[in-house]
Formats: sequence, C-alpha cells, structure tokens
Amino acid sequence: MLDRLAEHAGLEFVGAILKPGVWARDQVVSSWNNYLDLVGVREENEALREQVRTLSQQVQVASEERAELVRLRALLELEPPEGWRPLGARVVANRLGPQAALESAIISRGYYSGAGPGTPVLTHEGVVGRVYRAGPYTATVLLLTDPGSRIAVLSAANRTAGILVGTGPRGLLEMKYVPQNARIEVGELVLTSGLEGAFPKGVPVARVESVSQSDLSLFQTVYASPLADLEALEEVLLLERPPVQPGAQTLPLPSVNATQGVGPGTGQGSGQGGGASSGQGGHGGNGGHRAQQAPSNQPAPRAPRPQAQPQVTPQTVPQAAPQMVPQSAPAGQQPGQPPRQ
Repeated sequence: MLDRLAEHAGLEFVGAILKPGVWARDQVVSSWNNYLDLVGVREENEALREQVRTLSQQVQVASEERAELVRLRALLELEPPEGWRPLGARVVANRLGPQAALESAIISRGYYSGAGPGTPVLTHEGVVGRVYRAGPYTATVLLLTDPGSRIAVLSAANRTAGILVGTGPRGLLEMKYVPQNARIEVGELVLTSGLEGAFPKGVPVARVESVSQSDLSLFQTVYASPLADLEALEEVLLLERPPVQPGAQTLPLPSVNATQGVGPGTGQGSGQGGGASSGQGGHGGNGGHRAQQAPSNQPAPRAPRPQAQPQVTPQTVPQAAPQMVPQSAPAGQQPGQPPRQ
C-alpha cells in the first residue's frame, strides 16, 4: 500500500515538474511553426501584391487602348470627300505656355509624309485647323481659335456664308461678314464652304451660339463654338489635297486667223498662223490679200502663242542694166565735143 502510494506520489511530483517543460516545448514548437507559416504568407502576400500591380498596369493600358480604339474607330467612320486622301497623325505637343504666339499643336507628320502647309486637319467631331508650317517629320497646326485663323463657312440650314475667325485661347469663334438681312439661327451648324479648295465642302466646324444685330454696322455679330475639343487632341486626321492631273485640258485660246502678205511687183505673199496660208495680190502692186487659214487637225494650244509674223516670199529681182559713167573731159575741152587729135 505504501509502495503504491509512493509510486503515485512520485509520478505526480515528476509530472508536475515536467509539465511546464512540456508546455514550454509545445509553445516553442508552435511559435516556430507559426513563424514558418508567416514567412510563407509574407512571401505569398508580396507575390500577390506584385500580381495586383501588374494587373492594375495592364488594366490601365487596356483602358487607354480601348479609349484610343474608340477614337480611331470614330476617325475611320469619317469618310473624306472624293479625291481627298486621309492621313492619320498623333499630337505630340500642344501650345506651350500662356504667352505662346500661336494657338497651335505639333503633330507627328511632316512634308515627307503628306503634311504640307495648308493641309486641313480635323477629327471625327469637326475641323481642328490647318497646317501652318511643316518640317521633314513634324508639322505645326494652327487651331481654329487662333486670331490669325480664317475659314470660309456657310450655315447648314439657311446657307448663309461668312468667314470664321478665331478670338483667342478658349474663346468663341466669330462669323464675320454676315449681312443684316441674311438669315441665321442660334444652334445652327456651320460647315466649310469649300471655296478656293482650302477645305473640302460640307465638313462641320462649329455651332452658332449667339446672333445680334446693330444699327451701326452693315453686318450681324455672330459667335459660334467649335465642335472639336481643341484642349484634348490626341489623334487627328489630315486630308491631302487631290493631285492636279497633268493632262487636264484648258480653254482654247484665240489663234491668228490670217496675216497680210508682202510681195514686190508680182503681189504674192505668204503668212503663217494656226496652219499654212498664202495670199495673192494684184498685178504689179505691193501687198497681198489677207491669207485664209488652212484647216488643221492639231489640238487647241495650251498656252498663248506669240503672234505670227508675216514671212516674205523671196522673189527674183531683175538686175538693172549697167549705166555708162561719163568721164571727166580734159582741160580746155568742152563737154560733148570729140577729143582732140
């Protein structure tokens, strides 16, 4: 009995002593395992953060590409007039500084790639301006709002003509030279008139914002707002002018119908005009009748020709008979007397 009691007491005593050590060991092992797990989680978290950053960049790129695709599709939907060749370009720089001399933008095309001075520039919304000056690989576009911009326009509904002039940065456009009796309404669309071939006809430019009349002027005061967003230009479309056909026919110019002939004695003469011609005058007179132009199958001349000069036909001129020249008489001899022996 005592032995069993001592055995149980010893076991309880030893267990009480070893139990804290076992707990400490379990805590140490658990902490180590948790540390290892935390190291793995941290590495996994870093990998997930990197993946999130990569996906965010891809989403941003995809959003930009989608927006660009929408803009390019809108540009492609714009059908240029017949004969005008469309050319795409990117805007690489905008107006620099508030004191810039021009309301302008720089595009990624130059005269080597079709962006010559005067080339129209537009977007799917409307006209942007025209090329002001061009380099080999870049060009400067003069915007509509620049005070030096001039575009011949007409209203879409009433067909009232005028000149659209810029008023400065972020300002409206003024439509000048609209007569007092001309009809134009607020909200009416303004289109290019196509005069002088600077712009194709019928391209939208602006929308009328206000119309007012004055007793002190012969013209109405008309202001319009541009349709294109000139502050957010990224891609533009250039319209290259149709080439001039080298074989284009011109109006026929008047040619010389006849020339007066000149002839000595016999009265024969000849002239040269659109074809060979000849004339015959009276006997023993000077000058011939007006020569009639011979029919010719040659096409009409393209350039003015100098007036043909009458040609004189060489005639046989009879030689005059030799005349006897009287010799001077010797001294003391009268003229007409025979010489002395």
